[in-house]
Amino acid sequence: MNLLIRPEAVGDTLEELWISYNLIEKLKGVNYMKNLKVLYMAHNLVKDWGEFMRLADLPCLVDLVFVGNPLEEKCSTEGTWMDEATKRLPNLRKLDGKY
Repeated sequence: MNLLIRPEAVGDTLEELWISYNLIEKLKGVNYMKNLKVLYMAHNLVKDWGEFMRLADLPCLVDLVFVGNPLEEKCSTEGTWMDEATKRLPNLRKLDGKY
């Protein structure tokens, strides 16, 4: 499943999006959510940094829950998840419930 966002409907106003457990693989269209501050998308199917990096287009994003996605699971096993994710999204104040 892909995350398909209708920017004309919510892109300028949406501040929180809770989409955990939705089998989402792709984040195409998320870049239109310029006011998004909170994104909870645990236990989906995002597996590569290319898709994750679409979140870098969200200037207001400060709280992300990404646990349970294949990318997070792989990097957590390697012990690199928190460092790699926060390096790519430096504006985050909270990642997976941790400050």
